[in-house]
Amino acid sequence: MVVLATKCYVSGDARERALDSFGSLVDNEVGDLDVDWAVEVREDDFLDVALSGEDATVAANALAETWGEITPEFEAGETYVGTLESWDEAGWTLDAGNGTEIRIPAEELGLGAGTPVQVRDRFGVVQHLPIRFVYGEPSRLADAERDRLYEWTREERSGRVNVNSATRGEVRATVNRAGHAADIVTVERLGLLEQSIVCPPDTDPPGLLASIGSYLRSELKCVLT
Repeated sequence: MVVLATKCYVSGDARERALDSFGSLVDNEVGDLDVDWAVEVREDDFLDVALSGEDATVAANALAETWGEITPEFEAGETYVGTLESWDEAGWTLDAGNGTEIRIPAEELGLGAGTPVQVRDRFGVVQHLPIRFVYGEPSRLADAERDRLYEWTREERSGRVNVNSATRGEVRATVNRAGHAADIVTVERLGLLEQSIVCPPDTDPPGLLASIGSYLRSELKCVLT
């Protein structure tokens, strides 16, 4: 069994679509291995994948590498993955599963000037985004996470629109329905329900956000370069 560091927090038909999508992703990753698997959504919304078969350990490691893993214990100085739960003027709070909240104080974000609220807006960090952190007293964002967020603001494009509460397929369909298929480079998967629409140099991310916002019951944030 492996508990993955990505959530399924939507309900009804949206949940069924999300789990169908996740099932396809798992099959793509471990379908060639000698393993049977089943997915459940835990009470804290993290995804629990039960694995059996000769290659169960290999499959668990592959899935954990792709999605991150929720662990019951933490060791100082080691890197883990949580999801952004909340934020305020003093820091960010990550959900690390099993009822554990990880507080990242403002001085440990390492993302430049501004309050934690302003930093979240500047880097387009939507709620529930999987985020890597180094556990300690205090905990901090992992260097690889800081690098990823800074890279979003330095790309040789016009920026991104980050979205939660929708699968990659749903975001692609929404962009098409809004008539903007030719105005994006790709939709990058950040988590099961967190996506990043990558915009080419001649696309205005705020304009794209305004155009697709009415189609999605999501939080949308722009990243400008």
